Amino acid sequence: MIPKRYRPAAVASLTAAVASGSLLAPPAHADAADSAPRKADRETVAAFARIADDVLSRRTQALVEDHAGRGDSGASAAATRMSGRLKKDEDATLRSLGARKSRLAKLGEAYTKADTRVVVERATITGRTATVQVTSASTLTYKKVRGDEPATTAFSTRQELKLAATKDGGWKLTTITSRDNGPAAVDAPSAAGVNTVKDDGNQYPDGTPASTKYPTTPMPSGKTGGAYDYSAMARYAERYWRSYNPAYRKFNGAGGDCTNFVSQALKAGGWKHVPGSAHDYRNWWYDRASQSTSWVGVNEWAWFTLSNRRAPNLSSVYKLDVGDVLQVDFDKNGSKDHTMLVTYRDRRGMPYLTYHSTDTVRRSLASVLASSPNARYFAYRT
Repeated sequence: MIPKRYRPAAVASLTAAVASGSLLAPPAHADAADSAPRKADRETVAAFARIADDVLSRRTQALVEDHAGRGDSGASAAATRMSGRLKKDEDATLRSLGARKSRLAKLGEAYTKADTRVVVERATITGRTATVQVTSASTLTYKKVRGDEPATTAFSTRQELKLAATKDGGWKLTTITSRDNGPAAVDAPSAAGVNTVKDDGNQYPDGTPASTKYPTTPMPSGKTGGAYDYSAMARYAERYWRSYNPAYRKFNGAGGDCTNFVSQALKAGGWKHVPGSAHDYRNWWYDRASQSTSWVGVNEWAWFTLSNRRAPNLSSVYKLDVGDVLQVDFDKNGSKDHTMLVTYRDRRGMPYLTYHSTDTVRRSLASVLASSPNARYFAYRT
């Protein structure tokens, strides 16, 4: 189900090309009429995994302090060939990530280590082309700049690779496309600048955007004890960020699971259901058979919480604390695209966010802002 005014998060579609003469390919004389897809054998699957691992690892490594590429880039470069056009695309991606590393440094953030592991989920060959679906799990180690940053941030991405057989018996990677419907991953290049679009004019409680200006002094927490258990919200989110809670339905294929996930965490911390019509945004509930649109919809959640005065807007994103919520309108079109929960905050006031749809744990606010500097942000005090 795609709730009203829901817009899927902008996701960068990247391209790269890799070819290795040592990799297996269909015979050069294969009949082009033989178009029936077949599963790749084990050795070919392993070759595809090495290609995906090489390209995706280079991206995460580009964010690591004092590293321009993978630690073994010399050996990889010797074994990996890239077509000219697609090599330019991948070089542009790495330059974009290098620029982001510089922006992060200005915000007091750096990474000392990157680790990416790739698993091939499915690989089929049709004639002289291959389609490969992979999942990558990446971990970045935070440099202790302020002293109490989390140890790491981690994220999981799903990609689809297209490869073409080469005449010398290798494979050429023609495209890599994200299969996630959430925001761009930590190691994805920043989206191009967008033009601000006026709201659609409908009278909804859309809320007030938060300032993203980096504070010169630490922001006080401002949170006090009350009816909600904010630690329980954070524990829930960090437990189920990648291994989804089987007690709830998933909405990855129906507009995204981000708000569903945040609603679960808020409920775990004490938020109470508001029963009523599923399509009235003033209600908020979930049961075995259905749920309110405000439980799963980005905009509807905002309308619910503001109309019920359950979570007012904050003036600055740097006022966010554990258990608070951040939403993003990536293209500034008046429709919010993504929902995240703060699960950690260091003593200098930097929030760290955990979310579904491009499943991620403890991503710093600095990283989010550096990846989407042209977006509009809404911060909520739960």
